[in-house]
This record gives sequence, C-alpha cells and structure tokens, in this order.
Amino acid sequence: MSDSPWAAWKAKTASPASKDPLHGVTLEMILTRLVEKVGWQELGRRIRIKCFTTDPSIASSLKFLRRTAWARQKVEMLYLRSIDQ
Repeated sequence: MSDSPWAAWKAKTASPASKDPLHGVTLEMILTRLVEKVGWQELGRRIRIKCFTTDPSIASSLKFLRRTAWARQKVEMLYLRSIDQ
C-alpha cells in the first residue's frame, strides 16, 4: 500500500546515502579497529600521543580524543588510510 500517509512520509524524510566515509562510525569503533589492526605500540609510533604510549586504554584515549580536535583528526585520517588498503 504505497499510497498510505506513512509511505509518503517515509519517502519524504528518507535521506540520500552519505558520501562521508566516517558517517555512522563512532570514535570508539575507529579506535577499536585501529588497535585490533596495528596495536597500541604501532598506534603510538604513528601518532605521538601519550594516551597511546603510556598505559593505553580505549577509555582514556576516547576521553582525550573527544576533547582534542587535532588528535581526533589524526586518528580519523589514519583510520581512513587503513580502510583504503
């Protein structure tokens, strides 16, 4: 029944697919995937951030990355390069 008000509303509010490769990917997902792929030691070597080199954890790293835009951008760029490979 495609003529129902529900179908019309759904069609009107449906947004086209995002071209942003990070759309729908949380910072926690990004960090977890990077740690699984390269490990904390390599992550700390590639991006010089203390939370990656000294007693690293997902929780402490997320706290820092959410407050520090430049560091978050570096992590996002590393993630994007890693999914292109």
